[in-house]
Amino acid sequence: MNYHIIPVTAFSQNCSVIWDEESGATALVDPGGDAEAIKTALAERNLKPAQILLTHGHLDHVGAAAELAACYRIPVIGPHPLDAVWLENLPVQSQMFGLPECAPLTPDRWLEEGDIVRLGNVSLEVLHCPGHTPGHVVFFDRNGRLLISGDVIFSGGVGRTDFPQGSHSDLINAIKTKLLPLGDDVTFIPGHGPQSTLGRERLSNPFLV
Repeated sequence: MNYHIIPVTAFSQNCSVIWDEESGATALVDPGGDAEAIKTALAERNLKPAQILLTHGHLDHVGAAAELAACYRIPVIGPHPLDAVWLENLPVQSQMFGLPECAPLTPDRWLEEGDIVRLGNVSLEVLHCPGHTPGHVVFFDRNGRLLISGDVIFSGGVGRTDFPQGSHSDLINAIKTKLLPLGDDVTFIPGHGPQSTLGRERLSNPFLV
């Protein structure tokens, strides 16, 4: 699976364009804002997305989802239904951060632990990893050894859990029982900041050692 990372919004959130090289099937993961920049990046690579995937319901990860879904006439998939309250409260989130109002969003398909999202010949496994939000999910390309981790784990850090419905113990449990067992060789794309590997974080992440 190929990917291109587009930092968007004032929060430098990593929107990922992912595509299957053989079939050309393309998806957007967490288009948090700056829709025009995302459209430009797609056009430069002659890619047209067939779906939008969401890891969780925070504004900086979903802010441009509805606009891009309408533009390309494609479905929004994810996150887990436990994040419905975050998607319903997108207008409130907008006010909190002084951003233009973002309307409530209901995805075309919710995701559950064990679901598979198809991207051409690529199968993305869905893992439910609560803690940052209750309905946070991650996407794992087992064959390509690539994980899209959203705001669960970062290079040298983990997701914040001081938001409503956050749980630090749930977050650490998800990382230790669901992510680290995937393998030290797995590269992950976090929701913010640089990429890393699960092996590097297992050894050096101060929240995990």
